[in-house]
Amino acid sequence: KKMTRVKRGNVARKRRNKILQMNKGFRGSNSTLFRTANQKNMRSLKYAYRDRKRKKREFRKLWITRINAAAREQGLTYSQLIHQLKLNNVEINRKVLSQITLFDQNAFSTLVHSS
Repeated sequence: KKMTRVKRGNVARKRRNKILQMNKGFRGSNSTLFRTANQKNMRSLKYAYRDRKRKKREFRKLWITRINAAAREQGLTYSQLIHQLKLNNVEINRKVLSQITLFDQNAFSTLVHSS
């Protein structure tokens, strides 16, 4: 007994259009031809995944740099400041600490001198 013929037109078109929709704004054939668009889409998703991880590292580096600069103005290094805060059970994360150094230097200096 023969199997019935399956016409995939609708499913295949939806799959291709989904990829082409994701590639709007890409230059040249990367947004119009399915094969190149699919390759660029896979690559862009790979970069997006990688850079979501990298973004966390970059921001942490930025916060530490800001905290270090502010701590050195107070006569401490970054590591000395973090050590003092740990000893005095001050649980402020680096993001909030860097925000304090930017927008409220007085609060930061009292935090440094109290610990």
